[in-house]
Amino acid sequence: MISDLQPGEVVIAEKIDRISRIPLPDAERLISSIREKGARLAVPGVVDLSDLAAETQGVARIVLESVQEMLLKLALQSAHDDYQDRRERQRQGVELAKAAGKYRGRKTDTVTHQRVIAFRNMGKSIAETAKLAACSKSQVKRVWAVRNQGPTP
Repeated sequence: MISDLQPGEVVIAEKIDRISRIPLPDAERLISSIREKGARLAVPGVVDLSDLAAETQGVARIVLESVQEMLLKLALQSAHDDYQDRRERQRQGVELAKAAGKYRGRKTDTVTHQRVIAFRNMGKSIAETAKLAACSKSQVKRVWAVRNQGPTP
């Protein structure tokens, strides 16, 4: 998307949490790359002073642009913190459920595992194996690692 942006276009993020899942420095780089193309980012729920700043000059413009930047950074950091908190609470909930014997995770797809091992034994690459076994490359790597090292405790 970034490479296709034209000056004056507006990128609309559905919600701030769509951007906040990545660390703040990465989010800032993303926003910077949007701005470098001459486009701007609009996020519903975040005050947008860019039109007002464009109409002013001098110190007032600098202040408005700085306030806009600060509001966006605050919203991103707040949303990122909330995202991390939810992930941590989910992890804690899974741990408690496992300790209580109520969470066992997904059952192993032995058919896919057998296909992965067979294709890898035939000398197929990870990418070829993933395509042929109809799974992801990361799953191929996990299956192959477990097969070569045995299950981890």
